[in-house]
Amino acid sequence: MIARRLAALALVCLTTLPATAAEGPWRHGLSLLGTPHYPADVTHFGYVNPDAPKGGLLRLGMQGSFDSLNLVVAGVKGDLEDELPLIYDTLMTESLDEASTSYGLLAEGVRVADDLGSATYRLRREARWHDGVPITPEDVVFSFDLLKANNPQYNFYYKDVVRAEKTGEREVTFTFASTGNRELPQIVSQFPVLPKHWWEGRDASGRQRNPTETTLEIPLGSGPYRLAKIEPGRTAIYERVQDYWGRDVPINKGRYNFDTLRIEYFRDPTVLRQGLKADQFDWMPENIAREWATAYDNFPAVREGRLIKEEFPARGRGIMQCFTLNLRRQKFADPRVRKALNFAFDFEEMNRTLFYGLYKRIDSYFFGTELASSGLPEGRERAILESVKDKIPASVFTEPYRNPVNGTPEARRTNLREAVRLLQEAGYVQRDGKMVQAATGTPLTIEFLGSDNSAERVVLTYKPQLERLGIGVSLRVVDPAQYANLVRNFDFDALALSNWAQSLSPGNEQRNYWGSEAADRPGSRNLAGIKDPGVDALIDKVIFASDREELVAATRALDRVLLAHDYVVPQWTSDVTRELRWNRFARPATLPRYAGSGFPWTWWYDQTLAAKTGVAR
Repeated sequence: MIARRLAALALVCLTTLPATAAEGPWRHGLSLLGTPHYPADVTHFGYVNPDAPKGGLLRLGMQGSFDSLNLVVAGVKGDLEDELPLIYDTLMTESLDEASTSYGLLAEGVRVADDLGSATYRLRREARWHDGVPITPEDVVFSFDLLKANNPQYNFYYKDVVRAEKTGEREVTFTFASTGNRELPQIVSQFPVLPKHWWEGRDASGRQRNPTETTLEIPLGSGPYRLAKIEPGRTAIYERVQDYWGRDVPINKGRYNFDTLRIEYFRDPTVLRQGLKADQFDWMPENIAREWATAYDNFPAVREGRLIKEEFPARGRGIMQCFTLNLRRQKFADPRVRKALNFAFDFEEMNRTLFYGLYKRIDSYFFGTELASSGLPEGRERAILESVKDKIPASVFTEPYRNPVNGTPEARRTNLREAVRLLQEAGYVQRDGKMVQAATGTPLTIEFLGSDNSAERVVLTYKPQLERLGIGVSLRVVDPAQYANLVRNFDFDALALSNWAQSLSPGNEQRNYWGSEAADRPGSRNLAGIKDPGVDALIDKVIFASDREELVAATRALDRVLLAHDYVVPQWTSDVTRELRWNRFARPATLPRYAGSGFPWTWWYDQTLAAKTGVAR
């Protein structure tokens, strides 16, 4: 729910009437699931050690590069975007042991209009920029307007926020275009607040700063870390701010314990792994099952306990990972073609030979959560589907979604015969071993796009089954920057590996994922190009759900309809995260329920462990 981007202040200009501050009691936190777990007088989160020692160095390795330090346009120009928020605070911050619950950070309180038509945030008096200047409502308004005007994801995500306006000495009110959107009052607290006075000033050379341009000038922040040094494209070094204004805010206790954070960037995933083994950085998630199963156990540091392999439960999100088919290409417009491609996908054999049996097949856009549909619709979910019956496939009421099961020669033959039947229904015939359109003779071909060698292993395993159908298959692997540009402009047949992570309380981001308005907007997450009135209607049902029960029912209905259209070929996932770390760090007794290990922000540097493992260089 954090990174969003570009385009126009038109909504801000819809009205010139002054905003009216939301009435009602001030709240210390907001939750989409009911009442926040922690009271207003909380001393610290339950998954931290409030007395954790501060100090030490943490080194992280990242695949990618960067050439901008401007968060407003960083998503276009580099891969530093996920780290830059370390230097900027937000109005609220999320708890990691509750789903969709946030507590005041820059804001000491929030109040929400009864009709959910506006939300007012009150800033803390003590909130300061790193240069000592107070953080003001003007900074909040400036940041919101700037991000929405110049960053397409923010613009789309906050399209229903008409304006942000100062309504008191320390108060900012966000006014919404409609009422009843349960998520908006909370998600407007998530954008990074930027220093208006700094961006309107001049740099060391006297040049006027421009927040719409890329820059390598180290920016002014307000958060627990400051960016201290960079080597463009290679290294970013952050230092903990010793006099950080928020160090005594209860929800920050026990967090951000490392004095120095150094991020090293690697262009190639193989080199990245070798960098970990060479002790060039300290921690890495391992997302490739083969590597987890074979690449580390015989490594001396693992056998000696200096490099730790550990799995943690993944409870905090749903997931759809898939081969994404580009519906903007006419050859994928017919759902029978898309469904045939699923029948040709032998996940069971791939899981056995490539993944060492470590994965499960995905059968929901919200896989792993209570939001996933199953069986036939009942109760409130069925009622929601009935309300849009004229816009959705009739099969959702009679046919539960099931992925084809392969894994044996008999199953493969049966499923390939079904794939041929579907393709023939869609107007294709086999001629001279090729699947071609009967009317035009145009061969059916698919070029898969990938950004590293993991795509090669997957596609080359899928390819023989598709070729048995007469489908021509090729793979194009490009560098990450070119890949990002091609995906941003929807210039591909199919993506070899893509995914959508889902929160436990889905909302406005669903428009960006599947909504018609996002289908042709460069940079959107509607990678498949879905334009469907039934999907749009169900997204609105999710966004405007009145309570948790309705939200779950509406999300299951949306899931069911997305699956019924066979937009993608679902892949695989795991119910654990797999991580490697050099044994220099200690952790709290209780880990956050919805954030796996919670590394690194609740952990700390352990000098005793580091002495045994070897002090990091």
